[in-house]
Amino acid sequence: MKKLLITGAGSYVGVSVAQYLSSWPEDYQVDTVDMVGDGWKSFSFSGYDAVLHVAGIVHQKESKNDPAQAELYERVNTRLAVETAQKAKHEGVKQFLFMSSASVYGLDAPVGKTVTITKETPLKPKDNYGISKAKAEEGLRALADGSFKLAVLRPPMIYGKGCKGNYQTLAKLAKKLPVFPYVDNRRSMLYIENLSEFIRLLLEDEAEGIFCPQNNEYVNTSDMVNLIAHANGRDILLVKGFAWALKLLHPVTDLADKAFGSLCYDLEISKYPKNYCVKSFAESVMETEK
Repeated sequence: MKKLLITGAGSYVGVSVAQYLSSWPEDYQVDTVDMVGDGWKSFSFSGYDAVLHVAGIVHQKESKNDPAQAELYERVNTRLAVETAQKAKHEGVKQFLFMSSASVYGLDAPVGKTVTITKETPLKPKDNYGISKAKAEEGLRALADGSFKLAVLRPPMIYGKGCKGNYQTLAKLAKKLPVFPYVDNRRSMLYIENLSEFIRLLLEDEAEGIFCPQNNEYVNTSDMVNLIAHANGRDILLVKGFAWALKLLHPVTDLADKAFGSLCYDLEISKYPKNYCVKSFAESVMETEK
């Protein structure tokens, strides 16, 4: 039996992974420790095979670009991660899985332009969130050795039932609008169940390294909105010819770029020796919306 400790009570990823692994009660024991305050420091990590560190500050629109908040991001996303890994290593944990982010690359994709992340793409984080995650990765690498394996995950946008963020924004539009612009774009996304299976495989293989998991297929934003609408029993008309108007929004807001730009991982860097995409994109939308 593998014993996994998840740091960060109530996190979307942590709760989802724990629920997913509960399907194999004889193979996995999953516990969670709350990282708010200093109580976690007295919690024994001894006896756990692996720690999945998901605790941290996620994207906060109002603070991720605020220089005054940089220290907070570094304290929670960087120093807390390294301190947790130090404790895990000291108490005999053999594997540390760290939830990083594609934000460490610091890339955006304006409407009409395709930006593809490859294994040669350098890290150039540009906001508090990405910088703090990149610094955490650097600090964690210094701890990794033959007896303490480090697995860093840099997922793209994660979605699934109960998720927050851009998926929910688009889902709300899909449930209300009769028409929606069609733009030819592609984005990397990762369904929460596919991520959970990927983490399960990393545990089984005691894997180490840097990983960029994603769904098997790229996602077109307009097609996704159409799928969400159909999953909710609605028809929505996709209308071409709006790309030029969306480009005009670039100087005003980044929302259009986030939704309709083409930002993706090269499929090659997301491959793993074992299949982790247990659900196709169409299946994942139906599961999320049902």
